[in-house]
Amino acid sequence: MAAMSGKIIEHVLVAKSCQQNRHLSTQYRQACCNLNRCNLSPFLGGNLARSRMSTIQLRAFSKLKRRIVFCNAAPPTAASSIEKSDFLKLQNGSDIRGVAVAGVEGEPVTLTEPITEAIAAAFASWLQDRKQPDAARRLRVSIGHDSRISAKTLQDAVSRGIGRAGLDVIQYGLASTPAMFSCTLTENEDFLCPVDGSIMITASHLPYNRNGFKFFTSAGGLGKADIKDILERAASVYKTFTDEDLRDLERKASQSIRRVEYMTIYTSNLVQAVRKAAGNIEKPLEGFHIVVDAGNGAGGFFALFLFKQGKVLEPLGAIASGSQFLEPDGMFPNHIPNPEDKAAMEAITKAVLDNKADLGIIFDTDVDRSAAVDSSGRELNRNRLIALMSAIVLEEHPGTTIVTDSVTSDGLTTFIEKKLGGKHRRFKRGYKNIIDEAIRLNSVGEESHLAIETSGHGALKENHWLDDGAYLMVKLLNKLASAKASGEGRGSKVLTGLVEGLEEPAFAAELRLKIDQTHADLKGGSFREYGEAVIHHLENITVTDPKLQKAPVNYEGIRVSGYDGWFLLRLSLHDPVLPLNIEASSQEDAVKLALVVLSAAREFPALDVSALNKFVQA
Repeated sequence: MAAMSGKIIEHVLVAKSCQQNRHLSTQYRQACCNLNRCNLSPFLGGNLARSRMSTIQLRAFSKLKRRIVFCNAAPPTAASSIEKSDFLKLQNGSDIRGVAVAGVEGEPVTLTEPITEAIAAAFASWLQDRKQPDAARRLRVSIGHDSRISAKTLQDAVSRGIGRAGLDVIQYGLASTPAMFSCTLTENEDFLCPVDGSIMITASHLPYNRNGFKFFTSAGGLGKADIKDILERAASVYKTFTDEDLRDLERKASQSIRRVEYMTIYTSNLVQAVRKAAGNIEKPLEGFHIVVDAGNGAGGFFALFLFKQGKVLEPLGAIASGSQFLEPDGMFPNHIPNPEDKAAMEAITKAVLDNKADLGIIFDTDVDRSAAVDSSGRELNRNRLIALMSAIVLEEHPGTTIVTDSVTSDGLTTFIEKKLGGKHRRFKRGYKNIIDEAIRLNSVGEESHLAIETSGHGALKENHWLDDGAYLMVKLLNKLASAKASGEGRGSKVLTGLVEGLEEPAFAAELRLKIDQTHADLKGGSFREYGEAVIHHLENITVTDPKLQKAPVNYEGIRVSGYDGWFLLRLSLHDPVLPLNIEASSQEDAVKLALVVLSAAREFPALDVSALNKFVQA
């Protein structure tokens, strides 16, 4: 290990990180929290220096005001009251999510350290069932996290759970979700790659008190069935925890954990991709002014040299001055790190205009989603980003199929199929759904190179179907760089010119109709069954109206065209909610479509139609 030239920067002892908590109380600890910054010892003299981990008494400082936040702490033994059903409630599709920080009324902590340790041990068990370790080494699992204030606490708990199973643990510290998949593919033993599995600690753009886990192998992100399997295993593991188990976890953790700066590899790959697109020019973006808004998440690496993780824009020659909110701050004091959020898009638009930049780039917390803004302040997100990426991909792969989620506009379909000569497959919501569908199409002989959601999730075949917001932006940078190198033009007009002709609705709205699960009208049934009944009733109504036409091909809910617009009513992937999307040429036409939905929804008393009533009355 000593010969690895500093790439593996340290062994990490997490055994003591929460030891004091375990013996202080069996209750959740009401301790002030500091923003998680570990005092890491430097790499000295070729040795793997040991570091002393800080306790989880962490205090988070918002730029707006100082706040006290409460972190959970583990009881000394597992509580018998936690059942399998409690674990299964943590499933969020292909992710795990829960409340990790106490202090928000009505939101008890569900992601405690023992629960986290059990989940990590369950993932290790799941991984061992599918991968046989090499005779020369044990299986490796890497762990990364975003900027959330509970990140370090959960990282240490995950490390103990993996170590309990006898696997090697490699901590990356602050990282992006795409990097955690990438490390399962990287071939570089100096960085202990490839790993056999990886865990990203993140809850995307959710509030500061939430956190969760995403899991990867070289085959990609785990699916819903895999997550359910892991949670069921975790419930069994949890029931076996004893004081001796916890002491054993601490001992094994101290023996099996190393820390690696993998983000240097990941960012270097992004830089090389842009250089290659420009004909191997060293600084293909020289002269471009590009500002980045990381929303105080993990995306600051794109513009800023952060914790030795490398950066992307400066090595390519771009000017990144005016970039904002690059510092990790899990309280998210400036805006929600979400490319779909209005305030977030206004913030990056203002930064572009104030700095007279050529392009603005914005990421979500864990950098698997992104959007852009051109030099005029025009937002390139949702349908526009899909149109732009489709134009770029169809230049490279004429006729290919573009897979999107279900809420894309009719104008986008026309743009992809009529102007670009491609095929548009409008599928289900959920980034994993669209990626899996694109992979399936290729397996049956239908070429697809792009799967992308209106949310800013996007994956390309050339990038191993990795859901990567940073790589999406690299594709835009590639276009800028190659256009400059070939003399075709410069500036973001190169990009906006690619989406000319995209028909956009004059009016668009999204409403959320909540299902009251306690209402007697459910008659003991599930909210999903109730929602399906609403959709079926609406379908019967639309069939009898000659002014309405149901979409012949639709994979979730009901999509109907009419009144110079369309609507889609579907069930939420995870929540007791029926989201309603409406697009029309005018607000008046949008109201007509809303009234059609309202006529059906009124028949279901457990459905909250207040938002719909307000919309039609306005």
